[in-house]
Amino acid sequence: MSLTTHPGFPRIGLKRELKRALEAHWRGEAPAAALPDTARALRARHWQLARDAGADVVPCNDFSLYDHVLDTAVLFDAIPDRYRPVFAESRLDGYFAMARGHKRGGHDLHALEMTKWFDTNYHYLVPELHAGQRFALAGDKPLAEFLEAGALGHRARPVLLGPVSLLLLSKTVDGSDRLDLLDALLPAYAELLRKLAEAGAEWVQLDEPCLVLDQDADDHAAYRKAYAALAAAGGPKVLLASYFGALGDNLALAASLPVAGLHVDLARAPQQLDAVLDALPAGRVLSAGVVDGRNVWRSRPDHVLPLLRKAHARLGDARLWLAPSCSLLHVPIDLDAETALPAERRVSMAFAKQKLEELRAYADALAGHAEAEAALQAQQARLDRQAQQPGVQNPAVRARLNALSPQASLRRSPYATRRVAQAGTLALPQLPTTTIGSFPQTDGLRQARAAHRAGKLADGDYEALLAQEIERVVRFQEGIGLDVLVHGEPERNDMVEYFGEQLDGYLFTRLGWVQSYGSRCVKPPVIWGDVARPAPMTVRWSTYAQSLTDKPMKGMLTGPVTMLQWSFVRDDLPRETVCRQIALALRDEVHDLEAAGIRAIQIDEPALREGLPLRRADWPAYLAWAVECFRITAGGVRDATQVHTHMCYSEFNDIIEAVAAMDADVISIETSRSRMELLDAFVRFRYPNGIGPGVYDIHSPRVPTPAEMQALLRKALEVLDAGQLWVNPDCGLKTRGWAEVEPALRRMVDCARQLRAGIAT
Repeated sequence: MSLTTHPGFPRIGLKRELKRALEAHWRGEAPAAALPDTARALRARHWQLARDAGADVVPCNDFSLYDHVLDTAVLFDAIPDRYRPVFAESRLDGYFAMARGHKRGGHDLHALEMTKWFDTNYHYLVPELHAGQRFALAGDKPLAEFLEAGALGHRARPVLLGPVSLLLLSKTVDGSDRLDLLDALLPAYAELLRKLAEAGAEWVQLDEPCLVLDQDADDHAAYRKAYAALAAAGGPKVLLASYFGALGDNLALAASLPVAGLHVDLARAPQQLDAVLDALPAGRVLSAGVVDGRNVWRSRPDHVLPLLRKAHARLGDARLWLAPSCSLLHVPIDLDAETALPAERRVSMAFAKQKLEELRAYADALAGHAEAEAALQAQQARLDRQAQQPGVQNPAVRARLNALSPQASLRRSPYATRRVAQAGTLALPQLPTTTIGSFPQTDGLRQARAAHRAGKLADGDYEALLAQEIERVVRFQEGIGLDVLVHGEPERNDMVEYFGEQLDGYLFTRLGWVQSYGSRCVKPPVIWGDVARPAPMTVRWSTYAQSLTDKPMKGMLTGPVTMLQWSFVRDDLPRETVCRQIALALRDEVHDLEAAGIRAIQIDEPALREGLPLRRADWPAYLAWAVECFRITAGGVRDATQVHTHMCYSEFNDIIEAVAAMDADVISIETSRSRMELLDAFVRFRYPNGIGPGVYDIHSPRVPTPAEMQALLRKALEVLDAGQLWVNPDCGLKTRGWAEVEPALRRMVDCARQLRAGIAT
């Protein structure tokens, strides 16, 4: 029978146990042993869950306290010198200093840069390297977790980010070639693989996700060198894992490497199977990623079984493994916990546990088990019936989309005209100050929201509390002198979930948590039907906030691309069609906000770059519909209404023309961790509209000094005109506490005033 396995599992726990343990550790509220004890318990629980669901082999070392790329850098001693004094005091403190920054005991350290993991909403820490970098095996995490799994009776396969992808996903601080460091890195990998073999590991999984990207001759040479060296050094059999797309023109390379197995993504790229089977050398194992590891829908047996039967006919049981397309990190853990979901929706869904159960059924069906075959036929019949469920198709939504004209995506006038109109309406100073939107979500707010949802807090009492919090935030902003205010979003649980709850076509889970970075978890809504807006969503609280002040109050919306990217999206329509439906719903909200007197409206699109296809040949088509959807949302508003957008943790060099084509009046971007490096794209392109490069990192608990903010603003003024520069944090303040937010914003406003005065003299 074909073996079933998976490339990785969610880390956070069904009820976010890891999040709570991490944050208690960071606050100093838990004993030293509490965090490792929680981590050990979660690993044990998840290994057993996978085994009970039908996995023959479980991965190990896929667990991380923060991020697996950071783990790999630390494992091989790729630690920038500035963090080493903290590591010398405590290895765990040093690790978290790289992840979050550190301001304690005489140390004042920024965190490493953070960016998106390929085209997902997971963020990884970017290792910092330099010419002459030395590597060494400086830990035993993969070995310890392999032994831990074995002691619990599990057949385990260690998982590790491969050496070439590790280098390609890193940055060099001196501009040197990352791949020049491969010779220095490989001995450390070889040493680890030998130790794993000595401990009894039969296989090791080396993830090389960069194999689905455009790779050049130098990259190919690096893979050949790396895997020849590792094969010569001895060690376990290597499963070379690719995911998130097709190998394409890298297939011949992957097939030529001296490894024992190859994992490919057949959920995103089923069309590659024939080429993979033809290229696979004799004796090589194929790990077939046939179940989608990034979405919550059950697989369609009428699609999957033909693929598996074709592969099985060529490879037989011994050489065919069944797996999800990628790590299950990107989906929630267990659908069985979602007892409140409507039964008619639930039957078509699968979380991590259920995806492993599906694989077991496919393996049993390939082995000729009649019960498994019947179960898969019943699953297919249920999925077929889903298309006929009420709400899946909304005739009004589809008619409106069909009638959409090119004019819907246009503003009334060019930016130069709009800028004059907005200057007259808003009367802002040079270097206007604002924030990105959210203010701290205190424990009191979260508890009140939970009590209200549970029916323990009356509507009137809850709304009074929200009004009180909004007034508090408005008065604070007025008091410190911010120029464009926000209402603070105390009513919002999440920037996507909040809107999805008010739109037709969405459903929501209770425990459908997915890790975004570190302890930050999100609960993506599920788009199952056509999207429409039954009623205004934000007008009430935005207009209430505006009534409290004479200063401009921004209306705050999440943009259509981000609403799409950060949801689990139906798989029966093209993604661009779903995105246009969302754009039309949000367009109605924009026009209602404008009609209610809101003079500035922010339409956040932090996921625009995230959604970019992994191959450059596919970029133009995506950018065309993504930009169009943003423009549909903002289209038709008056010249005097100022449209903002926000993007974070994105590389803009490759898409700056598309960003400009969005035609927002003001864009705010994350630049603090990169020390304004991301501004280079806006300089090369001479971006014409307003821009707010973030002057401090809200993802770190440290409060920046005035000198740091001044230095970043002066750096921005070297490349931007004072007339287009805005001053703001790099993201929303929801996850920070007031003790950090208040001094940081006061310093930010003071810095803007000082620079403003200097420009005027």
